[in-house]
Amino acid sequence: MLAYLERQTTLTRSQYRIIAAAVLGDGLEFFDYYLIAFALSFIVGGWKLTFGQSAIILLSSGVGAMIGSLFYGYLADKIGRRSVFMATLLNTAIGTGMLAFTPQGSWIYIAIFRLVSGLGVGGLYIVDLPLVQEFVPGSKRGAISGVVTSAVPLGLVAASVLASTLTPYVGWRGLFAIGTIPAVVTLLVLVWVPESPRWLLQKGRFEEARKSLAWALEMNPADLPLPARTGPTQVFSWTEIFRYPRSIAVSWLSNLGAQTGTYGLKLWAPTLVMLILGVSPVRAAFLLIWVNLAGFFGRMVFAFLSDSLGRRLSAALSGFGAAILVVLAALAHGAYVGRVSIFWLMLIVCEIFVDGGWSIVGPYSAEVWPASIRTTGMGAAYAFGGLGKIIGPLGLALILGSANVVSPAASVAAIVPAYSFMAFWFVLVAVVFLGFARETKGLTLEAIERDLELSSPTSPARRERTTTSLSKGDPHA
Repeated sequence: MLAYLERQTTLTRSQYRIIAAAVLGDGLEFFDYYLIAFALSFIVGGWKLTFGQSAIILLSSGVGAMIGSLFYGYLADKIGRRSVFMATLLNTAIGTGMLAFTPQGSWIYIAIFRLVSGLGVGGLYIVDLPLVQEFVPGSKRGAISGVVTSAVPLGLVAASVLASTLTPYVGWRGLFAIGTIPAVVTLLVLVWVPESPRWLLQKGRFEEARKSLAWALEMNPADLPLPARTGPTQVFSWTEIFRYPRSIAVSWLSNLGAQTGTYGLKLWAPTLVMLILGVSPVRAAFLLIWVNLAGFFGRMVFAFLSDSLGRRLSAALSGFGAAILVVLAALAHGAYVGRVSIFWLMLIVCEIFVDGGWSIVGPYSAEVWPASIRTTGMGAAYAFGGLGKIIGPLGLALILGSANVVSPAASVAAIVPAYSFMAFWFVLVAVVFLGFARETKGLTLEAIERDLELSSPTSPARRERTTTSLSKGDPHA
């Protein structure tokens, strides 16, 4: 049945609907997540927050995302991708909407509901990307997955535009009220999308899988063959992920490096731009629109590089490039060309590589697991990497002086060591991919799964191959 999908050379309108739902979902995730970065730049002075209190606000959503990615990832393998996708949208909308009612001066209230919102945010990314991958052919999976993740910086652009234009009229609380609207739009799109055919197949629901795939390919279901029933459906446990140590090593470590570098850099960006350049919060939000647009460009570029250069080389290029550029941005933080800040210009170029890496890291973390545990495996990797949502913002706060009230003097004095700390994590991503990642470019998900089974130390397929080789006198067995 899946051979009909893998022979595709052009996508159907139905497949574009699936991609649209995932794009909206990813955009909503980071639109919501980074609204707090802009809100913080408006309240940090008036509320006299310290670096430590600000860091707790910023990292609270990261803690929630770690829990949410584990929970929703496991749930999506058990009950299906589509219904869990919808649940994560509602979760995110509720957590974000409650922030519109924040009491004056209550940074603890913000931290609590950022954690609630983070539960849904963590689940969104874990579910929507595998859903898309399971509906498209292997020859296009890398580029399409990267394009889906490209919605992330667009969410940041939307957050930047809202912060710079609407805050004077609706206030920073109003930003969070508006933040619930994209969730409703995504739910409306998702109504038209069926369950993943690959998930249905591995659950033994063959007729439903045929209808789902026929919808995607815009074919008559009767024209697709039903697979042979080979026996009862196997029940999988979340502990199955530990059968694939190489997948764990690469996806966990690359997520840790990418999330630490990215979230530390981006969540502090509005505040640091405001302080270092001596501009207002509204002006800082406007300047970051161009940084986030560069991120969108980077994601698109690296999305297509993943299907041409391959996952390993593309990830290495983005990691090393981001590390070099973030250090250069820090070193040039006080330089100007005329009235234009070199720090700001370097952030724009750096963002191409920082965001571009996510066109590789995210999709790869979903590719390297069997269908039965795909969202569980990706969720575990994203949750482990979610430590970076704590390490990044908190690490910068400690380097900048967590007990200090946020001030220009504190941030400028420590910008070079703080950004060098971020650079280390981007280098980690590059080294992990070059040294340990298996190349998945152009392979079907089923081919990757067969390779995983043959390489797993506890795989029955590997034991059978070894036994056969021994019986034939193969000395390498």
